Amino acid sequence: MTSFLTTAASGLYPEAPALCACAERATPAPRWRPASGRAALRLRGTSGSGPKMAAAMAARSEAMAAVRRWRLPPFSLGGARAYNAPRLGLRLGGVYLPDPANPKTPRWQLEPGFETKLYGRYGAASGVDPARLWPSPAQLAEAQAEERELFPSLREMQAALDAKEHEEAERKRKREEFIASRMAKMPQMIADWCRQKEERKTKEKEEKERRQRLLAEARERLGYNVDHRSPEFQEMVQEMEKARRQELKLQKKQRREQAVAKKVEERAAAAAAASQPAQAGEVGEETPPVQVT
Repeated sequence: MTSFLTTAASGLYPEAPALCACAERATPAPRWRPASGRAALRLRGTSGSGPKMAAAMAARSEAMAAVRRWRLPPFSLGGARAYNAPRLGLRLGGVYLPDPANPKTPRWQLEPGFETKLYGRYGAASGVDPARLWPSPAQLAEAQAEERELFPSLREMQAALDAKEHEEAERKRKREEFIASRMAKMPQMIADWCRQKEERKTKEKEEKERRQRLLAEARERLGYNVDHRSPEFQEMVQEMEKARRQELKLQKKQRREQAVAKKVEERAAAAAAASQPAQAGEVGEETPPVQVT
């Protein structure tokens, strides 16, 4: 540690090596020992109280004051090395101008924006013609369009606000009209709901009566009570449904035949009624007129 501090500070401060050696001798490396459940810092070679301890503490205080005064690294670094930052490569004299012929010149330094930066930093000393820094008509039009979009005029802002208020009022009006139309239909909707409810109850009642009737018929056929979920009952219901469909089909056929027969009779009656006036006219032509003397 002493050799490191001596090497780091010998070039700047002549007194640094002697102070560093004094601090290294006076302040030995600390060590940790547990005491009553806590870690207590003990200095090697200094135990108890007395002139030896006081001298060690005074030497350590003097060494730390020298560290703070000369900006030296602290002595508790152990084996760590201090960081020495390299010097900044600043070009404090002259103006830097990129060389287009140099292949190592970055591409962004050859763009027009870099010339604007050079002229803004160095002025006329940069050698940049300020006439070339003005935007072209296309760039100016683009900038104006962007400005109009980001910063509209007062009239445009008022027009946009009026349009927004009009749209909000129109939406509110349509909402109120929709609510009014629905409220006007509310009585009819309630009546329809009540009717559907009554129809559903009636249908359930009819279905229940039909099931009771089928159970009674099955009891008469089989001679014992059956469950409506049993296979025998399901087969009987299918047979009855089949017979009922056949009966409905027969009734429909009879009604169709009756309708056809009725139409035939109506056509015959109409034809007979049309033929009677024609016969009456023929008889009148054949009868001679009666002469009155």
